[in-house]
Amino acid sequence: MIQEVLVLRWLHIICMVYWLGGEWGVFQTSYNIVNRKLSMEERRRHMETAYRIDVLARTGIITLLPLGLHMGHIYGLQPYGGNFLVGMWIFVAGWLGLCWSAFIFRETDRGIALTKLDEKIRWVLIPTIFVVGISSLLGHGPFEAGEGNRWYASKFTLYGFTLCIGLGLRWIMRLWTVRFRRLAAGPDPVQEAALEREFLYGRLMAYVYWITISGICFLGTVKPF
Repeated sequence: MIQEVLVLRWLHIICMVYWLGGEWGVFQTSYNIVNRKLSMEERRRHMETAYRIDVLARTGIITLLPLGLHMGHIYGLQPYGGNFLVGMWIFVAGWLGLCWSAFIFRETDRGIALTKLDEKIRWVLIPTIFVVGISSLLGHGPFEAGEGNRWYASKFTLYGFTLCIGLGLRWIMRLWTVRFRRLAAGPDPVQEAALEREFLYGRLMAYVYWITISGICFLGTVKPF
């Protein structure tokens, strides 16, 4: 029989691939989004491509939360199973529904409102992850963080840090949606300058993002401490 944990591990790998690969795709596409030499129609096509790539990366990073907690319970690294895991999967299913709804209604007022709601979820979730992860590393639980098992709480904490960076990148893409709607009315040097400035911010955050994601992969695979 196929073991449950092996299926979860397989899904975990797929989510990591979509997450890391998707962010690279959005990063490369963004060069053309801010390229003033291209027509607005061409730039909007690249923006659409970025949205379609990004939604898979968002799906990956969101799904990693219940996958990691589920496997952590199986391995005995976190004590919350049963109803907690059921509730977590239901919560994440709703979160994914919100994420995809924001994608479907992108470039509309409804899509922007849904994206803001998605961001609010992260504002609550990120501090919770930091408190749980750091307190576990300091020996106050609830996760197992003894000798040889600190990698799990460390990985969980770094995941919270990536949500912070992802929140910043989501914020930039939401701003781009608004700016492109304004640019549709005609050339606007102020909006163009803002796009380029936000692209620079996003580029710097992306480098930190990839390094952190690679670190998370390293911890989960090598389990160095």
